[in-house]
Amino acid sequence: MRAVDAIMECLKAEGVDAVFGLPGGANLPTYDALYDAGIRHILVRHEQGAGHAAAGYAKATGRVGVALATSGPGATNLVTAIADAVMDSVPTVFITGQVRTELLGTDGFQEADISGITMPIVKHSMMIHDPRDIPRSIHEAFHIARTGRPGPVLVDVPQDLSRADINYEPIDSVSLPGYKPTTEGNVKQIRLAAKALANARRPVLYVGGGVINAGGSKELTELALSDRFPVTCTLMGLGAFGAPHDQWLGMPGMHGTRTANYTIDEADLVCAIGARFDDRVTGKLSEFAPRAKFIHIDVDPAEISKNVPAHIPIVGDAKRILPKLTREYRALETDPTRLDGWWQRIRGWQEKYPLAYVDSEDSEIKPQYMIEALYEATGGDAIVTSDVGQHQMWVAQYYDFAKPRRWLNSGGLGTMGVGLPFAMGAAVGCPEETVVCVAGDGSMQMNTQELATCVDERIPVKVFIMNNGYLGMVRQWQELFWDRRYSSVDIGGPSPDWVKLADAYGALGMRVSDKAELPEVMRTALAAEGPVVVDVRVTKEENTYPMIPAGQPARDMVG
Repeated sequence: MRAVDAIMECLKAEGVDAVFGLPGGANLPTYDALYDAGIRHILVRHEQGAGHAAAGYAKATGRVGVALATSGPGATNLVTAIADAVMDSVPTVFITGQVRTELLGTDGFQEADISGITMPIVKHSMMIHDPRDIPRSIHEAFHIARTGRPGPVLVDVPQDLSRADINYEPIDSVSLPGYKPTTEGNVKQIRLAAKALANARRPVLYVGGGVINAGGSKELTELALSDRFPVTCTLMGLGAFGAPHDQWLGMPGMHGTRTANYTIDEADLVCAIGARFDDRVTGKLSEFAPRAKFIHIDVDPAEISKNVPAHIPIVGDAKRILPKLTREYRALETDPTRLDGWWQRIRGWQEKYPLAYVDSEDSEIKPQYMIEALYEATGGDAIVTSDVGQHQMWVAQYYDFAKPRRWLNSGGLGTMGVGLPFAMGAAVGCPEETVVCVAGDGSMQMNTQELATCVDERIPVKVFIMNNGYLGMVRQWQELFWDRRYSSVDIGGPSPDWVKLADAYGALGMRVSDKAELPEVMRTALAAEGPVVVDVRVTKEENTYPMIPAGQPARDMVG
């Protein structure tokens, strides 16, 4: 069969039921094979949308997301999505067309060295040189993308090789001698960690997105409930431990709760699970958790001690390690009262520093109220995506995620424009779920064109735009740290009219500026068929608090 038909057989063997992409000259053979392959193809309006949609599909389902693009600009339009996927450890496979082999290196039409361009931002990449290698390369790409620390894999296929006839034989297993991720964890280290937890008087479980990637939320909960361990989850880890809960402290970091940050700051033991101690959490690194020893559990050995030295490092998969740690801990003799004083301290912070805001006395919609209203309207049971900025932080603060894979956003790269395509991918992967996108009026304009995709493909995402007329987070920093010198952040002109734009794309558009009307408008939008865009006019200069100023320790939160 043709090599491209073999690609389709490989995708089906990997359980792929949907791909996102845009055809062009170099990947025309792939699209010809797609014509009758029986795999759903979602035709995006921009390749960046395809890449982010594939990531949204992966984040929501836990399966590998797939995006297709042609050579040259088609492939380079994937770069941001690939970088976003590698930063947040998202299992994705990007299959790009390439110019014919005799044109490689000649600056042929729409030629770009996409393997070289993306080398620093992929988990692995493959350039096909022999069409007979294509089936094994596709299966290897999926294996690498989903195992160990997940991430993006690029497969670049020259057009002439994709059209070649090959003898296709199904591949049942993949074995890569140079790639054997450690998953089980060292038994001795796990026992040491259990003893450290038993001896700690001020412990805290610091949980990241790695627990969700591993499918280890149930195992995490069992560890947390094996004693009264306080739990805090990073932006990417929200939902790994169901909220609200008596042991839940909220999110740590720059816009986390004071309770979570103060707990880490005064802890004598931090047990980090699938988290990488990034700068948004640690603040001033030299003053992060100065009283604590650290257990660090991570499937990626390169993350352990990269930023914070680990006293007890454990390399492996959280889903496999956590039950062993729980068993070892329960087998120890522990004092049931030893955490009483610690919880008394934590409860004091919770009472003194609750997440709170001053609501408006008139009809004005505060951003925080918008998220609370959305939580009520959805019953807290929706897949919620966001772009990046103030609205992202308000969702993280005011929407409690009771389950994993319900909160999709860009953490590491901080990519504006991801919210709508993330929602698109999530809705394709989880058609039975309510999928909501909370967008900023700045971010929404970066991939608005995917509304056309949602309408044409009947993808019923509900978009709620937090419209404050500013690039809000940048404006907040200019207010606080740049003497209110608002440089190029005012986008509050009449363009676009979001209701008219939604109508132009064939979606339902709504607008609300009165907080008394907001709950009913949200319920109407959620009940409507097809994609909906709701323009929610909120307070223009509300700031996201609390906040750790950049480069400061967690104990110096403001607001």
